[in-house]
Amino acid sequence: MTPPTIGVLALQGAFREHRAIFEHLGARTRTVRAAEQLSGLDALAIPGGESTAMSRLAVDLDVLHPVRDAIAAGMPTLGTCAGMIMLADRLLDGRADQRTFGGLDITVRRNAFGRQVESFEAPVEMAELGPPDYPGVFIRAPWVEQVGDTVAVWGTIPAGSATRIVAVRQGGLLATAFHPELARDDRIHRRFLSMI
Repeated sequence: MTPPTIGVLALQGAFREHRAIFEHLGARTRTVRAAEQLSGLDALAIPGGESTAMSRLAVDLDVLHPVRDAIAAGMPTLGTCAGMIMLADRLLDGRADQRTFGGLDITVRRNAFGRQVESFEAPVEMAELGPPDYPGVFIRAPWVEQVGDTVAVWGTIPAGSATRIVAVRQGGLLATAFHPELARDDRIHRRFLSMI
């Protein structure tokens, strides 16, 4: 059986880490910086990084609409941290000119957990993965404020007096507010590969 080819959007952020995990799990990978590099992919990963920079670069490099079209056409896509923001249909606390690829029926609050100095690690309860809790690495992380009817909540953490949604799935789209590419746990990448 031919291993899948995963494109890793390499505009900005932790794309090398995603490639390393997918390759360790037996997939082939390709960096994506141009529209023509989407051809022949089985899936796409959008890494953590800085969502406003990704948005600007996606427009400047003319990949915003090709990636948006690929996602709309059903390409399985994993988005982590900034990648979750880029997959969201609705964004709170973004820049006025910030664009997303969309496709995921969620409302995301950008930098919801605070600034860079307020980054943290916390266990994420993810029933879909089973025990133990997932070791979430949160860096200027978003959280999900609202999910649509077809979105499954995959992960939550307590935050003050509330419980915050930090991982979701809708069909072939899987998104986390944290950085599984920086954790020593490949279960999310394994599960994503099983969705292809």
